[in-house]
Amino acid sequence: MKEHEFRPKPLLTKREKEVFELLVQDKTTREIAQQLFISEKTVRNHISNTMQKLGVKGRSQAVIELVRLGYLKI
Repeated sequence: MKEHEFRPKPLLTKREKEVFELLVQDKTTREIAQQLFISEKTVRNHISNTMQKLGVKGRSQAVIELVRLGYLKI
């Protein structure tokens, strides 16, 4: 494999990024679920998975870390 062909796996899945983009727009779990056509439980799972990946304990800490890493803009 050539050096320029290597692409590291992104930190977030496309759906996790979509969930957090809506979260920073002050959307509720219910509103996010409705907009993305998924269940509220799935929204909570995406948030939880992202928090675990980042090693943070709350949604707001996750948002701060994602902004710091350049995954989100607020």
